[in-house]
Amino acid sequence: MTKTELISGMAKETGLTKADSERALNAFLAIAKATIKKDGRFPLAGFGTFVVVNRKARTGRNPRTGQPIQIKASKAVRFRPGKELIQSIA
Repeated sequence: MTKTELISGMAKETGLTKADSERALNAFLAIAKATIKKDGRFPLAGFGTFVVVNRKARTGRNPRTGQPIQIKASKAVRFRPGKELIQSIA
């Protein structure tokens, strides 16, 4: 699903205009990003939790040459689905 499709779906479900739905979605995304950056997690009751995880430095391989390369340590965001979300797809 694209962002445009999500905005259209939100507008249809809520009765808001597409412009209002886009502003609401952008505000939600800004809050989510700020919360993840500040707290390292963003829980959404009934849906799941976005958490920051630390990835260790590791040795990888260049797929073109097969030569080993060092991959730096980094942070990534992972999603842990909530119970209600898991039950809704079963």
